[in-house]
Amino acid sequence: MGAPSGDARAAEADDAATPVQVDLRQEDDALIASLAGVWNLENPTPSFDGLVESWPSRPTVEAIAFDTAELGTWDSSLLVFLLRSRDFCDAHGLDFRSETLPENIGSLLELTGAVPERDLERPESETSFLARLGARGQTSFEGFLASIAFTGEVAESVFRLLRGRIRMRWRDFWVVVQSNGAGALPIVTLISFLVGLIIAFLGAVVLRRLGAGYYVSYLVGYGMLREMAALMTGIIMAGRTGAAFAAELGSMKITEELDALRTLGVSPIDHLVLPRVLGIFLMMPLLTIYSVFVGILGGLIVSVALLDLSATQFIGGLLTPLTLSDGVLGVFKGTVFGLIIGISGCMRGMQTGSDAGAVGRAATSAVVTGITSIVVATAVIDWLAALLEV
Repeated sequence: MGAPSGDARAAEADDAATPVQVDLRQEDDALIASLAGVWNLENPTPSFDGLVESWPSRPTVEAIAFDTAELGTWDSSLLVFLLRSRDFCDAHGLDFRSETLPENIGSLLELTGAVPERDLERPESETSFLARLGARGQTSFEGFLASIAFTGEVAESVFRLLRGRIRMRWRDFWVVVQSNGAGALPIVTLISFLVGLIIAFLGAVVLRRLGAGYYVSYLVGYGMLREMAALMTGIIMAGRTGAAFAAELGSMKITEELDALRTLGVSPIDHLVLPRVLGIFLMMPLLTIYSVFVGILGGLIVSVALLDLSATQFIGGLLTPLTLSDGVLGVFKGTVFGLIIGISGCMRGMQTGSDAGAVGRAATSAVVTGITSIVVATAVIDWLAALLEV
């Protein structure tokens, strides 16, 4: 498009400079408001109430009408003025004659009244502590029941898979295995190595004071096998994989892909949740075993550097007191944590809301739920192991 001519620019400048004008005149029992000038948000809008109330013969007025013959360009400021005039008429029992307005303006005014206003209930100013506590407890209990129900649906899907009644998407399963196998090795290696270093540093500082630096290897091995390897790997994967599951399924829910699957008669649990849960369930024990070896390697480096132990002495001190049950307990924890991560991430994704920030909240909730459940599960498993003397 070419640049506007000089006459056009001058006309636009004159329109922009034309102020808003409202002149009142009375014809019979109607008060006519003549609207002129350019009505935009940059020009001040007059008060309709003040104009009408200042009219000397207002008691004889029964209707409000409009004359728009000299009306220039307008925007929402004109609609606000007309809405206030209509409200004034409703409040004082006057007839608002919208048929005297141009058709486009009249149709917009009709749209504003198409949906009636409703009074929203005001929330109670202040609730008691017991009421808030009860509401929070009820919400937590409902969330617990939802978790149990979702876990039951996943278990039922696994049983159907074992009986050959459903066909799982193995492509999605292997994608999850690759992402949480080789894809997770860098972060698991870094964290496990540093945890092994930290345990060895603490043991070297304390045990060297007692003249028992040789037992640092036992401390590192026992800590990594029974606790730290599974716990740290679970926390890492909860933040990495649990959030990813929640974000993926949450995005599918917002885009109504889950509803489309249900419409086609396909269960989202069988089609989407089961491959993800089984993938992380399979890889967590393997990542836990890998984490054990990397953590022991970090402890070996510290022991050789600070305690003047040889690698043979470290490994001998590591293998002598440890038993098979120590390693089995750690791998069992990793397996349980994998199940927790998969179910927590997928459940929060399936529970995603429909607003703009729902996916972010679902991912955050999946991480919080996963880590909290992992810590609780660790405490329960250690308590049972102590009772059984494992």
